[in-house]
Amino acid sequence: MTPPEMDSQGQRETIRFDDRVAIVTGAGAGLGRVYALELAKRGARVVVNDLGGAQDGTGSGTTASDSVVAEIKDLGGEAVSSYDSVATPEGGKNIVDTAIKTFGRVDILINNAGILRDKSLLKMEPELWKAVLEVHLNGTYNVTRPALANMRENAYGRIVFTTSAAGLYGNFGQTNYSAAKMGVIGFMNSAKLEAMKYNIKINTVAPVAATRMTENIMSSERLEMAKPEFVAPLVLYLCSEHLEDTGMIFNAGMGCFSRAAVLTGAVVKIGKKGEIPTPEVVAANMDRIKSLDGSVEFTNLRAAMASIDEAAGAASQ
Repeated sequence: MTPPEMDSQGQRETIRFDDRVAIVTGAGAGLGRVYALELAKRGARVVVNDLGGAQDGTGSGTTASDSVVAEIKDLGGEAVSSYDSVATPEGGKNIVDTAIKTFGRVDILINNAGILRDKSLLKMEPELWKAVLEVHLNGTYNVTRPALANMRENAYGRIVFTTSAAGLYGNFGQTNYSAAKMGVIGFMNSAKLEAMKYNIKINTVAPVAATRMTENIMSSERLEMAKPEFVAPLVLYLCSEHLEDTGMIFNAGMGCFSRAAVLTGAVVKIGKKGEIPTPEVVAANMDRIKSLDGSVEFTNLRAAMASIDEAAGAASQ
């Protein structure tokens, strides 16, 4: 669908989610809670998933998700709790099964669950690396795969992945988290291609928000400015029928939004066809190779390879 049309008063048509079923992981607090509440306010029936553990992923409980479900019901909405962990395939399937058994389908999935186990690389034991990837990267796979199967049956779906500026740009002491969050981008880039023919769109948001995972690294003033409510409007749009885009990455926070993308500079062909350049020749051309002048964004591997094939062929003529 196209973006919301203007009504007779010049106002945009209200974005609604009536009759839609949404799953929000990590929805017991912070961003996930706000996503779940805002979806419900606009008519969605919501599966509120939260393991109920600590910031580092340890422990579990029912209070977090149950309290959000109660909030939704107090608003007159429909919601159900899910306490399963996204970190296992069984947990991911159970989350999706909860939506199907309770509400009959899945239309929207927001992969929001996350943990932190920060350490510098030399101090990062394998269990710290594994735990973060299991939740952020494997967790996205574990829930998305069964949700996508149901969406395919219904020929409709909206999926939102969560990345981070740490993944896009790097951050000291977060190699595990950064690797997982950049892995999510690779996952999206391929999954979007498989999903688009079924009217399923997958996009990714990199939020800047005050949550349990950021409360210790933000000042009190910035925490107030970075309420999760400032991220939710973009995420809700990415969940709507009006969405046209797929495979996009968006930064969002404090009322500010921007698009991020992987760009590739113009191909630099060195030497004649079949001639292998020396390292010295490469060094002499590094300024040209590093340049992003004339850079482009490719939507798939074939397009990227075609640019190399074209440059190689043109240089040999």
